[in-house]
Parts: sequence; structure tokens; C-alpha cells
Amino acid sequence: MKAGLMLAVNPKAKREENDFYATDPFAIDIVLPTLEKICLNKNIWECACGKGHLAKRLKDNGYNVYASDLIDRGYGEVKDFLKTKEKFNGDILTNPPFRFAEDFVKKGFEVLSEGSRIILFLKIQFLETKSRKELFQNYPLEYVIVNSEMICCAKNGEFDRYFNKRNGKYIGGTQLYAWYVFKKTETKSEPKILFV
Repeated sequence: MKAGLMLAVNPKAKREENDFYATDPFAIDIVLPTLEKICLNKNIWECACGKGHLAKRLKDNGYNVYASDLIDRGYGEVKDFLKTKEKFNGDILTNPPFRFAEDFVKKGFEVLSEGSRIILFLKIQFLETKSRKELFQNYPLEYVIVNSEMICCAKNGEFDRYFNKRNGKYIGGTQLYAWYVFKKTETKSEPKILFV
């Protein structure tokens, strides 16, 4: 296994300063049919867009995508999502910096209208901890959509380091990821677990 792939499970490994770990667009390819059944809005805000890996794929699939990021990485508008005051008419879909994921959920509920969703691509470990239990109780988690195969998240968006020339795919690493779908609604129900 490549040394870079151990980063996610090695607590001493040096992380990217702003937690920029770009998502293989394949993650959208496999989940999009499921999200469309859930009624994904045609207007999407990709608010931690990085180099546009997810935003571009969503646009290719006919979505109206507003892309922004805290850091100028050559794609989208430079904007601090966690400080924004503007409302958004649509859904938010992103892979946020893991350490700010709870903040992204809370801010999403501030800026979205009733019935809209914030959809976050996160490690399965996001389900753990008492603070997150409280988060799930206060912010309705509608679905956890678990990936059936490993997805590559490349530090600094450097996917070349993770490409397997023999099979033409990215090496997924050791992390299991899921899409967390939160719906802004007063109606609370138990979340459903789906697999893609």
C-alpha cells in the first residue's frame, strides 16, 4: 500500500492545512441515481468545491451548480461558507473539511429553505461520538447512503498519486465513506440506511 494512503488512519500523518482531500467524481456517479429518487433539487451549492471534481460532474449531469470554496483552487467563487449570510434556494452537496462537518450541517440549516437538503460526503466514523448524537437529534438525518466500494479522496487533489494503471481506477484507500442526507424539516423520523 502506498504511504499516502495510510494518511487517513495514521494520526501522526501530516494533514493538508485546510483539509483539502478531493473526492473522486466516481462518488457522484454511483450515488446520483439514488439521490435523484430522493428528489435532489436541480439547484446545487457545492460550497467546498476544491478544484471542482464534484461540481463539474454534477454540471455534466444537468444540474445548476453554484461552486465556492474558502481557498482559491482555480474553480468556483472564493467564499467562506461558514460565514455566509445569504439564503440558497436548492440543496447543498459537498465533501466538507471533516473537522468542520458539524458546522457545515448547522450552517446549511441556516441558509436553506424548508424541505431542502444538505448532503455531505463523509467518513462512516461521522456517526460516532456523543456530540454527533446530539447533532443528529437536532438536525434531521434523513438518509445515510453507504458506498459499497472504496472511494479515493486525494490530498491536495493530486489524484495521479492514487491511480492504478493496470485497471484504470483510483486506489480507494482504507476509509469507508457515506453520503449523509439531512433534510430541513420539522418532521423527525428515523434515518434510513441505503447502499450504493
